[in-house]
Parts: sequence; C-alpha cells; structure tokens
Amino acid sequence: MTLLWTDALILLLLLSSVSIAFYLHDKEHIQRPLNKIARSKVGMVSLVVLLFFLLVGLLDSIHFNANQEKNNEIISLLDYFATPLREHTEKTYSAPFATTLYSKEMIANVGTIQWDYPRLVYGGKHLVNPEKEQLPDVLLKAGFGFLMGLALFTAWMLLSAGVSYLKQGSAPKFFAMRPVMSTLFIIIVISTVLGYLSLYYHVLGTDKVGEDVFYQAIKSIRTGLVIGTLTTLIMLPMAILFGILAGFFRGWVDDVIQYLYTTLNSIPSVLLIAASVLMVQVYMANHESEFTSVIVRADIRLLFLCMILGVTSWTGLCRLLRAETLKLREMEYVQAAQALGVKQHAILLRHILPNVMHIVLISVVLDFSSLVLAEAVLSYINIGVDPTTYSWGNMINGARLEMAREPIVWWSLSAAFVFMFALVLAANLFADVVQDAFDPRSAGNESVG
Repeated sequence: MTLLWTDALILLLLLSSVSIAFYLHDKEHIQRPLNKIARSKVGMVSLVVLLFFLLVGLLDSIHFNANQEKNNEIISLLDYFATPLREHTEKTYSAPFATTLYSKEMIANVGTIQWDYPRLVYGGKHLVNPEKEQLPDVLLKAGFGFLMGLALFTAWMLLSAGVSYLKQGSAPKFFAMRPVMSTLFIIIVISTVLGYLSLYYHVLGTDKVGEDVFYQAIKSIRTGLVIGTLTTLIMLPMAILFGILAGFFRGWVDDVIQYLYTTLNSIPSVLLIAASVLMVQVYMANHESEFTSVIVRADIRLLFLCMILGVTSWTGLCRLLRAETLKLREMEYVQAAQALGVKQHAILLRHILPNVMHIVLISVVLDFSSLVLAEAVLSYINIGVDPTTYSWGNMINGARLEMAREPIVWWSLSAAFVFMFALVLAANLFADVVQDAFDPRSAGNESVG
C-alpha cells in the first residue's frame, strides 16, 4: 500500500470526524439539531448524495503499487475496479455510445482507400453490424444493469433490516423516508447501469487522446472532495483560534489579529495562489530526485493548493467568530465564571467554544461548495491542480478548444458540469438544512450556557 500526503490527511480527517461524532453523540445540545436534520427530507436526500460522492472519493484515496517488480505504477482502489475504463483507450475523440471515431479519416482496406469513420478499438467492438445492433444491444445491457442494481438494492435492504431487527427489534428509521430510499435506489441503479454499459461502450465518449470521459469524471470526484475537506481542515484551527482570542481578550491581541487578517485580505488571492503554485513548481523542478512519480508530484501540488486556499480563506470565519465572542464574553454566565475565579482557558473551552460551534458548522458546510467551485476556476486559468490530475477544472479547461471544433465536442464539458452540479447542489441543500438546524435563533434551538 502506498500512502500519499493527501491520503494521510484524508484518513486523519476521517478519524477526527468519527472521534468528534462519538464524543458528541450523547450531547443534548447537539442531538436536537441533528434530529431536526434527520427529519428533513431535503437534508437526508442531499446527505445520501454527499455520502455517495464521499464513498467514491475514499475508494480513490486508497493507493497501492500495481507492479511491485517495476515499482513505477501507483493506482487507487477505484482505478483497480475501473480497470476497463482506464485501459480501454481509443485513438482520439468519440461521441457517447459511439462505435466509430468522431471525425473521418483515410481508411486503408484491401486494395482500396476510402474516407470514412474508423471503428473504435474497444467501444462497441462486439457488434458486427453497429447500425442495426447498437440500439437493441444498449437497451439489453441497460436492462441487465438495472436488474443488477435492483438486486443490490434489495440485498442491502434485507441486510439492513436484519441487522436492525437483531439490535432494536424494528426496521431502520430511514426505511420510512421514501425520498431517501428513492434517492438511494436511483443512485445504485444508475451506477450499475453505467458501470455495466461502460464495459462495452464509452458511455460519455472519449477526449482528444482517447481517454474515457466517464473515467475522468469519476476520478475528479476525489479532487473536488480533497479541495473542499482538506482546505477546511487547514483553515479551521486558525479561524477558531484567532477569532476567539481576538473577541475574548480584545486590546492589543485583538489589534494584532485584526491587522493580520486585514493585511491578508488586501492581497489578491489569485496572485497569492499563483505565486505559491509557481514556487512549488520551481522547487519540484530543482529537486527532481525527490519526485520520481507523476502521481506524487501531482499530489504535492494538490496539497500545497489546499494549504494556500486554507491560508487565504480563514479570515471570513475568523471575523464571524470574533464578533460572536465579543457578544458571548458579556453574557452573565461568562461574567459569573470570571468573578468566581475560573481560569481563562477553562472559560474559553467550556463556555465560549461550544457556543460558537454552530457558526463553525454552518461555515464549514457553506464553504465546501465554494471551494469545489474555486478549484474549477483556478484550474481553468492554469494555476490550480497539476494538469495530470483528474479534476473538473482541468476537464473544463480542456473543453475550451473542443467547443471551437466543428462539429463541437460537447461531452467533456457536459460531464464535468453534471458531476460538479450534483455535488455542489447537494452540498448547498445540506448546508441550508444544517444552517437552519444549528442556528440558535431558529425555533426550538437555544444557545448553550
């Protein structure tokens, strides 16, 4: 097994999330908003979609050496499962479900040369007469994929119901939420249908070098999740520490912290990111012996992009926490704790930090979608992730010239848009539900004193 830097941070983030969830599972002030989220159909549906993307990202974060003898190919568990997609490379562009290339070429037959569309090497190669056999074959294989998805969904329901009856004596609560079950059914069926069809066709076409676009789109999920989650992991400690300290101590501490984030905000973030990425590229060029693998070089650049995004994005949350702490330090229970001689660090941990966590949770969920979109914008202007890294931003960047072709190559841009739209929409809908549940001004929620 090969552990990349981003893999290690993702594992750390996952373990931290599990630990925090275990610590807070019996806290009443946390249970109330969580129960409110669980009762929200929109929140639970969006959570199912986010968990599906998270599962794909985790599968793509488990790397190992595919060839121990040569020691030169690092792939992920997702790459292993998607080996046909990864290895079935065509010559150049082909449309979704096509059996020929997208452009005509000179084809040399026995004794003749003709101007026609060449057959694909892998897409639809099992068809003898594609014009007549393609549509019935696609429908037949889609139907088989649907039956596979139905079988998987049924098996999962039976297994979940059996485990729940053994533990609680009743069916799981989410069985009663039809939108959640419908969403889960749709995700499983679509995944099995596309997965089975991709064994025989390029369901979303191929790009300029003949690589499967569906493979690129699902590989880009990890990049979007890494940008959204690791940047948050880097940003949160600075925002929470500086925001609470500035609001609680005031005076010269407040002045120094305000000067720090005001100065940082005065620097255009795009220029700061571009300069940082350039520095990383120069360092790797001067130390080539330390970065022998392409995937390691791309991973280091992705890590530094997360770091610089974290450094430039903590100031907004810091201001919110400073303002909230200024209000909380004047509350009666904080004043009483100070009068009784409670130490300042105990007041910060017991009274201030728990009462600003709703702002932290809301900001984290809201910032996730904006960071995913930021990666697409930065990669579009060539200061984002490494060009060899699969990302929706790189797909959109590569689609610029494709849109100028005649006929237009539209499927790369469309695939990136659909996948990014699904992730960002689910994140935004879930953020609205989280904001409503954890906001102490909402009905039924109160601040903790």
